Amino acid sequence: MTSVHAFTDELSRLDAVATAQRVHAGELTPEEAVAAAIDRAKAVNPDLNAVATEDFDRALAAARRTPTDGPLAGVPTFIKDGTDVAGLPTRNGSEALAGAGPAKHTAVIAQQFLDMGTVSLGKSTLPEFGFIPSTEFPDGTATHNPWNLGHTPGGSSGGSAALVAAGVVPIAHAQDGGGSTRIPAACNGLVGLKPTRGRLLPDPHGRLLPVKIVYDGVLTRTVRDTAAYYRAAEQAYRPPRLKPLGNTTDPLTRPLRVGTYTATPTGAVLDGPTQRVFEETVTLLESLGHRVEPVEVPIDEQFVTDFIRYWSMLVFAVDHAGTVLYDKAFERSKLTPVAKGLSAEFAADWTGIAGTVRRLRATTAAFETAMRSVDVALTPTVAQLPPALGHLGSGLPYEVVFPRVIDWIGYPPLANATGAPAISLPMGHDAASNLPVGMMFSGRWGDDGLLLRLALQLEQARPFPTLDPSRA
Repeated sequence: MTSVHAFTDELSRLDAVATAQRVHAGELTPEEAVAAAIDRAKAVNPDLNAVATEDFDRALAAARRTPTDGPLAGVPTFIKDGTDVAGLPTRNGSEALAGAGPAKHTAVIAQQFLDMGTVSLGKSTLPEFGFIPSTEFPDGTATHNPWNLGHTPGGSSGGSAALVAAGVVPIAHAQDGGGSTRIPAACNGLVGLKPTRGRLLPDPHGRLLPVKIVYDGVLTRTVRDTAAYYRAAEQAYRPPRLKPLGNTTDPLTRPLRVGTYTATPTGAVLDGPTQRVFEETVTLLESLGHRVEPVEVPIDEQFVTDFIRYWSMLVFAVDHAGTVLYDKAFERSKLTPVAKGLSAEFAADWTGIAGTVRRLRATTAAFETAMRSVDVALTPTVAQLPPALGHLGSGLPYEVVFPRVIDWIGYPPLANATGAPAISLPMGHDAASNLPVGMMFSGRWGDDGLLLRLALQLEQARPFPTLDPSRA
């Protein structure tokens, strides 16, 4: 098993908060921070294949103009290649958009991220339109997990996750449509929060969806970086009808009621390392004074059917309206077998979509009811360790790969449907495979701040695994 990282000097080991603090103090210029990150990207990306489009020259020019007083001033980052950045093509990881031209405008969520003071080095990789949770491509290439290059970094935000975990940048943009921030967080030993629906700036395209299931966010190595991003986002945009984040700088000090479950309607079976880390996390929570008890699984087989049908509807829309939704250069004939299979699945079974939408909308109230007896819920993030590359390859037949997807990701999609917050934390590590193991904490609507404070407490009690050899 081979790993790769760029933790070679002091700058590489700084998280986003520490980088910005040095910029604020005049000890580091944004240009110096960005130039060092570019060097790190050049050193390790040949092994990772995590950069979809380089933008190094423009990044250096932007760094020279970057104000030094922003909350994340001078922090180098990457934007996921499913989000527009003016001057760069948005190819969504798909050969169907290989001929797409440069975007004319920067998406509002990406612009807000840049307005915090971050400097984008380019676009990070994702699997085709984020349809599957492994960043693999039909030509046989893939983005590699820096912990173990033979395994997936997850997806869809796999490129961002690999770059952060390897130490290229301390924070990177991510999106979560069925676990696409939390799954790569688990695979790469990172922190990944899917926020409450409405927490961040509204996506204009999201208004077209009958149920909003896609959420922007970030991937980081430390909880305080994730908390800093959401504090800065809240300062720029105060979401209506959501309680403020509150204190997200201090660890939690009061005991919580934590409900746990590991069963899923898909029948996913935990592997040994995931079961062990789940039990260790329960023990840690109890040692910190939290009351932990099993709760009933708040999802059933109907939810799985509904989520798959809704997901296939989105794929059908891409398949049949890609030139309108994305770019005139869109070529549907170049979509992967997975995309074509999902689109065909919806075409063959579309009549029930009204009921599907109604039931998915009802999950919000049902989940809140299920959470009445507890403050947060604990589950694994995924059922098994990150699989070897090829197991979830997008070039495989749909009938082969999609059942494997469902078996692996049984937990995250519920939060996408309910809109409630959920965070994946790197609570353990499997020495045999040298892969991290993530656990997921889900909260009630609006309790993003509570999840972050709990995460700070857990990180302080048991520091997260890292590829940085100085912290080994």
